[in-house]
Amino acid sequence: MGCKDGSVIIPLTRRPGGIQAYKFVLPTGRDDALPELRSHEGHDWAYVLNGTLRLVLGEHDLRLTAGEAVEFDTRTPHWFGATTAGPVEYLSLVGRHGERAHIRATTERLPPG
Repeated sequence: MGCKDGSVIIPLTRRPGGIQAYKFVLPTGRDDALPELRSHEGHDWAYVLNGTLRLVLGEHDLRLTAGEAVEFDTRTPHWFGATTAGPVEYLSLVGRHGERAHIRATTERLPPG
């Protein structure tokens, strides 16, 4: 789905409820853009595929590059955008009403043989 500003949002899940996945492609932005922060119920996880993602999260103005991820409660005022470095592509998992993605941080070893 294309937007007026040149952004493209591609839904990757098409089921009701649960965590929803999206791919975002944002055109080159302005580093001095004054973002319009929004907040809502839920939880967000974003992973940068290409480019530099500008994330304003509360009082923090972050720059995330390819391979970096962020997770936050969406009740914190936030805004996503690209920088003057060029367009950005990122994945977003959005859970409603505090639902969070389950991140596995440990692995089990297979028995020998």
